[in-house]
Amino acid sequence: MDARRHQQRQQRLKEKVDARIDAATERRGIVIVFTGNGKGKTTAGFGTVTRAVGHGLRAGVVQFIKGQWPNGERRLLEPHGVEFQVMATGFTWETQSRELDGAAARDTWRHARRMLADDTLDVVLLDELTYMISYDYLDREEVIAALNARPARQSVIITGRGCHRQLLDMADTVSEMRPVKHAFDAGIMAQQGIDW
Repeated sequence: MDARRHQQRQQRLKEKVDARIDAATERRGIVIVFTGNGKGKTTAGFGTVTRAVGHGLRAGVVQFIKGQWPNGERRLLEPHGVEFQVMATGFTWETQSRELDGAAARDTWRHARRMLADDTLDVVLLDELTYMISYDYLDREEVIAALNARPARQSVIITGRGCHRQLLDMADTVSEMRPVKHAFDAGIMAQQGIDW
């Protein structure tokens, strides 16, 4: 392609992008969902939190289904004022106790509700929340009510597989991670700093 045709094509593209930017006039917090069976949902959520903190925004993190192992994101973000609340029971197949997991989820949800009502928080990450709903550890309607009642400028990031249709419908942005290939499937051990 010659330089003139390339420049004309790029100019048309620029005009379309500029028109879309001009048309976006609403300013409010959004709900972002990272779901799907592929790796990277939590990583994407923390990437967004890190970006927000880097721009001077205040953030809070609630992690469901996470254990007590070292957390690189926490080590990085907590010194910058990011509050972490971690369920810390580990994966449900480790506890094998519906009662214990349910009680831990409800206790952790108390912190999430508080963060969702805090108008000083710009961003709240609800990591692995989708499991709490699909396993019936948390009441879906209560979660949706808390999301709808949050401060208007607060953005929320929800991660986890199998996100319920109601959460997908209410979200402003949804990205689905699709597995193509994973090192673990080839027998390569999960690595601190890369996989967790």
